[in-house]
Amino acid sequence: MLAMFRRGLFYSYLTIYLRHFLGLSVTTTTLFVTLPMIVNVVSQRYLWGVISDKYQKRRSLIVWGEILAGLGTLLLWACHLIPSEKANAGWVIIIGLSLIEVFWSMSNIGWSALISDIYEQGNRTKIMGKLESLGGVGRVMGVLAGGLLYDRMGTAFPGWGFYQGILFWISGAVMFASVIPMLMVPEGGMGKPLAKDSQETVGDPFVPRTFFIFITAMTLIHFGRNAVAVTMPQYLSLATGLNLSALTLSHVVNIRSLGIIITGLLAGRLCQRFGERRLLALSSVAAALALFILGIFPSLYWVCISSFLMGFSDVLIIAASYGLAAFYIPAPKRGTLFAVFNATFFLSWGMAGTLISGPITDGLIYLGRLETDAYRTSFNVSALITLVGVAVLLALFYDERRLTRMKRP
Repeated sequence: MLAMFRRGLFYSYLTIYLRHFLGLSVTTTTLFVTLPMIVNVVSQRYLWGVISDKYQKRRSLIVWGEILAGLGTLLLWACHLIPSEKANAGWVIIIGLSLIEVFWSMSNIGWSALISDIYEQGNRTKIMGKLESLGGVGRVMGVLAGGLLYDRMGTAFPGWGFYQGILFWISGAVMFASVIPMLMVPEGGMGKPLAKDSQETVGDPFVPRTFFIFITAMTLIHFGRNAVAVTMPQYLSLATGLNLSALTLSHVVNIRSLGIIITGLLAGRLCQRFGERRLLALSSVAAALALFILGIFPSLYWVCISSFLMGFSDVLIIAASYGLAAFYIPAPKRGTLFAVFNATFFLSWGMAGTLISGPITDGLIYLGRLETDAYRTSFNVSALITLVGVAVLLALFYDERRLTRMKRP
């Protein structure tokens, strides 16, 4: 809940601050997520994942990751005030967040492995759903607080909360506070876990081909649905478009959080009814539908419907894909292979915008298209990419079913 409060508070409005206050281009603004996520993925795969597997430390990585990242966030605020040019201040934020991500990646790989250590295969999707639901509650409060503090409840200039540092300081304080409940969680690791299947491979023996086709599908799905993560707030706050204030934008974003909260409570039951494979495919189609709605209907009513669908699909995609990943990954390799699985999600938050929505939007604006039309075109392209990922996923599931039938006597 604290982590999602911080993300809602900070990241929901940072893209607007970089674009409309510091004056960066649409594509450049996406780099504040792209570059940090590249650092995050590399650090998880080649540093913290290796350390996690070698020493079987999970909680320790989370605790130290949050503390060091919190200190880095406070330092970043001071550093971004040094340049006299606004654009240079934006680059300080982008580079600074990339350095901080080395420490946040400790926390990311720690919790991924820890959940598999503590909970058995049949309970992981249910647990992930509940965690996403609780996280949604934190996100609602964070987004609302960020909307109030971004321009000091409408009494200061837009961007006041970042420029004066209040949003940086609250984010850092929340990271420090999140360490406290983690001290009451088991360390995890083989030899210490609560889950019976944590010291042996779950399901069939590890098949690299199956795992990496799954990773390919998840990359396309995440890149498609998250390509608009950075650009959507910019689109909604456009003066020539819906022109939403920071507070109104927080309400739209929180409709997505409401979808997360409700769906998270039902994720376990939905998984039992439909199965992780079918649930993952259906929720990915729902994510594509949400993007098509956003790209076709330029009204606040439809934006709210799209936002709820995004929250609905967010939980089920994360919960079901995590359950499948835990099934495919053998226990001794949870650190390194979960780093690969996490990469499909983390990279999508920024790189998808840098490679897909940013260039499409900037390119169409350069060609003379209206800004609103340029943004909506990028949303539709992102929806199509998500559907391609669903097609790869369905092909994998069909292949698995075919092989299972062939093995039967």
